[in-house]
Amino acid sequence: MTKNMVSLEGRTVVVTGAAQGIGKATAELAIELGANVVAVDLNGAALETGLATLPAERLMKVVGSVTDAELAAKTVDDAVGRFGSVNGLVNNAGIVRPAMIEKMSAHQWQEVIDVHLTGAFLWLQAVGRHLVQRAKEGETTGGSIVNISSDAGRKGSIGQINYAAAKAGLLGMTMTAAREWGKYNIRTNSICFGVVETPMTEVVRGEKFRDGMLAQIPLGRWATPDEVVRTVCFLLSDASSYTTGQHIGVNGGFHISL
Repeated sequence: MTKNMVSLEGRTVVVTGAAQGIGKATAELAIELGANVVAVDLNGAALETGLATLPAERLMKVVGSVTDAELAAKTVDDAVGRFGSVNGLVNNAGIVRPAMIEKMSAHQWQEVIDVHLTGAFLWLQAVGRHLVQRAKEGETTGGSIVNISSDAGRKGSIGQINYAAAKAGLLGMTMTAAREWGKYNIRTNSICFGVVETPMTEVVRGEKFRDGMLAQIPLGRWATPDEVVRTVCFLLSDASSYTTGQHIGVNGGFHISL
């Protein structure tokens, strides 16, 4: 039998923003590949509904805000208590508060920075502390952190300076964590998505922007959550064991660079 190179058998992965879209698809595929999943979302009802078909014995649902540092720390402790360890993190939770620069309120700016950037830091820190401690105790398996960034963080996004700035910030966070934690065999990478068919992209996929956006994508179509999360799980698995500090574009060619 051929070995599954992206197996997540026996691993526990925390996924934020897990109730819908990319987070939900990540949770589903991770469990299919053998992982236990700690699914975090602010919307408890959506979390229950969205993940209702997944096996309860391998799923831990956590309701709360990713901006809550105490929740992040407690979730890691609880996951360790239930599953024995935490091996990976997918920083996926996100919101949009669009406005042109001159019209954006300080509140709109801060809301997005808090969720996308500060929230990602808090969960990276909480999971990272656990992984570092395990390494210091002699565990050599390390771990993998995947930060969900965006092409908006590499090329800007009209009407979303808050979102673009936060996603650019994630790239710096990724590179710094990769440099600090590489000695513990903790890998940290970013994925920069283009336009994925999720509730967050309904506006840009709408009639007003559709043709213009599709004209910029060489593959000529939107991505589906199911196809883009394959790269997420690749980064969580041993198939990417020598990959860290990288920003991987999963975007149909929307952004192409050296």
